[in-house]
Amino acid sequence: MKTYRIRKPKIVVIGGGTGLPVILKGLRDQSADITAIVTVADDGGSSGLLRQSVKMSPPGDLRNVLVALSDMPKTYADIFQYRFKKEDDFLANHTVGNLVIAAMSEMKESTYEAIQILSKFMHVDGHIYPASENSMTLHAKFLDGTHATGESSIARERKDIDYVYVTNSEDGKPVEPARKVISSIMDADMIVLGPGSLYTSILPNLVIHEIGKAIKESSAEVVYICNIMTQKGETEHFSDADHVRVLHKHLGSNFVDTVLVNTEQVPDGYMDPEVYDEYLVQVSHDFKGLREQECRVVSTDFLELRDGGVFHDGTKVVEELFRLVFGTKY
Repeated sequence: MKTYRIRKPKIVVIGGGTGLPVILKGLRDQSADITAIVTVADDGGSSGLLRQSVKMSPPGDLRNVLVALSDMPKTYADIFQYRFKKEDDFLANHTVGNLVIAAMSEMKESTYEAIQILSKFMHVDGHIYPASENSMTLHAKFLDGTHATGESSIARERKDIDYVYVTNSEDGKPVEPARKVISSIMDADMIVLGPGSLYTSILPNLVIHEIGKAIKESSAEVVYICNIMTQKGETEHFSDADHVRVLHKHLGSNFVDTVLVNTEQVPDGYMDPEVYDEYLVQVSHDFKGLREQECRVVSTDFLELRDGGVFHDGTKVVEELFRLVFGTKY
């Protein structure tokens, strides 16, 4: 059931991947004034094929956010999210929504404009902006001095990452933020990072220079939702404090104010390794390390177990976000 408020806190959520829609749906149900800033660095699967053939920004994360913030009936959402079977020749593994976004992007010659039109069409409650109006290419430098290019190739290397950066996919130049992204950050009461893959869903947005600068200059509370599980090729052996150290290293300052940490234990052998093969073990806790980075720590049970996978409980996370935002701004 949706809660209606006279004064809606302005909450900007930045990231990508499967964790972001869970938080956005919870915020929508609580009547926040939501802006989602979504990464456009994905180069795998259906999104990767479409960005090559149609010369558009990758649609997958944008599609999931559209559905999360839409109030259209479930049947319509299910059609938008339907993925063709792998046996379906040239349609194999594409989703209907990705194809719709591709068509609209081609019609308007802009994925940014396509998302704004589809937001109205799908009755989206909030604002959705790609981090950039151009596709980005994600690069990683590893601690051994080698490099990898492309989001999908970075984790496959299984090497310790030193840092990541992005370039414009068309000309290799620095990436510019999309329209209204910076103003949304500067007007926010709260900025939420994650949950999502640290190096491939969250940082690709933050390392766009103007976005990182705006986050550091904003007066908003910056909240990082720490991942529950470590991730193969990205955060193997990481503690919660290690995640935050990486964020601070990339932006050159301790900008995260509050970290949400799950302390509930995942049952041994619960995760289905055939489906969730990229996740390894639970993120370890280093509360002293977090406090040394000037972070307030909120540690409790944020865990949801379903379908053989480990997720954040969107309701519990959003309840905590509202406690924080009303405690700091209202």
